[in-house]
Amino acid sequence: MSILDSFRLDGKIALVTGGGQGIGQAFAHALASAGASVAIVDINPDTSDKVSQEIKTLGQESISIVADVTSIADVQRMVDKVIEKWGRLDIAVNNAGRTLWKNAEDVSEEEWDKVVDLNLKAVFFCAQAEAMVMIPQKYGKIINTASMSATIVNYPQSQASYNSSKAGVVHLTKSLASEWAKHGIRVNCISPGYTITPLVNTIPEVKELLPLWAKLTPLGRLGQVDDLKGAIVFLASPASDFMTGHDLIIDGGYTIW
Repeated sequence: MSILDSFRLDGKIALVTGGGQGIGQAFAHALASAGASVAIVDINPDTSDKVSQEIKTLGQESISIVADVTSIADVQRMVDKVIEKWGRLDIAVNNAGRTLWKNAEDVSEEEWDKVVDLNLKAVFFCAQAEAMVMIPQKYGKIINTASMSATIVNYPQSQASYNSSKAGVVHLTKSLASEWAKHGIRVNCISPGYTITPLVNTIPEVKELLPLWAKLTPLGRLGQVDDLKGAIVFLASPASDFMTGHDLIIDGGYTIW
């Protein structure tokens, strides 16, 4: 296999949670561009259907799955639909997440649970359901979306629940990698830095902080979703077969200052 061929995903079957917009949408496009068929999983049927159609336009097979990944029943249904369509699952990207900007002393139990349930608990139960398919296959790639917030404390916004949940994703990734290596399953995570998505520009309190965040980034700019595409293909492909339990930080150098 040539070095470029080792990055190809021809014939592989992938799913992406939170695939209906932003980073998840970019991940789905990248996987399809490398040759994979992709199931788009999102709680919003309109965005899920839209991205699924985009994947088909790229020449790859795709299905749209509407699911709330905080529901274990929905998670199992998600995996079942992939197996029903293609008979296997090679690549799983657990990307759905949410944030909360609020001073720690003001965060309610309900608010904390909403963040942690989606960002951490759902990642575990998605990975569990995905692994149950991959273990008999003796091969699989599970890629979780963490954040540079797992490594540093963001400034100036207060987001203790988000930071904690993403730190949990990093250590969960390492723990699952250790357990499932014997089954040929690689488990890694991507930790994006500040990344511009269409949603970012619609939130005034976020938009006003963009210049500050860019100034605090050594490379002097914020990330674009395209900056993450190469990483997702690498982690999904045979090129990374000897990598597991790794947190791949893509933040323009933010965490080194």
